[in-house]
Amino acid sequence: MTNAVEIRSLVKSSPGFRLGPIDLTLPGGCILGLIGENGAGKSTLIRLILDMTARDAGSVSVLGHDNRTQFKQVKEEIGVVFDEPGVPACLSAERFGRVLESAYGRWSQETYTALLRRLGVPQKKPFAELSRGNKMKVSIAAALAHDAKLLLLDEPTNGLDPIVREEIVELFSEFTRDESRSVLISSHIVSDLEKICDYAAFLHEGRLLLCEEKDRLLERCGIVHGTEAQISALDPAAVLGLRHAGYGAEALAERRKIPAGMEITPAGLEDVFVFMVKDARRAGARAAQ
Repeated sequence: MTNAVEIRSLVKSSPGFRLGPIDLTLPGGCILGLIGENGAGKSTLIRLILDMTARDAGSVSVLGHDNRTQFKQVKEEIGVVFDEPGVPACLSAERFGRVLESAYGRWSQETYTALLRRLGVPQKKPFAELSRGNKMKVSIAAALAHDAKLLLLDEPTNGLDPIVREEIVELFSEFTRDESRSVLISSHIVSDLEKICDYAAFLHEGRLLLCEEKDRLLERCGIVHGTEAQISALDPAAVLGLRHAGYGAEALAERRKIPAGMEITPAGLEDVFVFMVKDARRAGARAAQ
């Protein structure tokens, strides 16, 4: 199966910020969660994939096509949701669907209307009068209503209440039951991504700290608890991150390299991300000294 997205040596620089070099692959039929703090470069990366901003170096392939020279060939295969929906304020959700009907060859007004009903979106209200949650639901319904093969989602659950987030995460999971479909979804709400993603990529200050199959990552990592001396004695090659506390210390480490007898608890995706970011910040502070 063709990879949905392939990024090689991608670099984008702007005053005060540098993204990359980034090497990242989204296999076909999978969901990749792009995790990072606000300002880490998630939105910039998605815009680079869409060729909405010029890159300084590297290459991007989308559904097997170069995104710079062959993007028109895959444009209709992509559904996009940005953190700030670009829907004209005066249009209702119903009318917005009619506008999109003329833009997409495979647009299904029936699917779009069914999604709006399922998500409880008022179809006659002007977009400006909708809540943030309903605005995001309109954008998501639009992204799903033209038989896309790839969804690029930039913080689609940001600012939404837990019930709405659960509904939306369920929609994305349903979308990839068809193995020809793929999703790249960015968020700093790690709990949402852990439920659905097959792969996790950690972005911090423009650098890709990790990109790995989620289940394999969580299987190989554990949190080790001990005294400062016990944690300091661990093999440095096994330790992926450290956290110090008044009662002792903790380390994110590879389970197979942890000595027998040490207390180990499972690590969630958020744990792994927090440990790795803290370690990256400490390394950056040491380098700056």
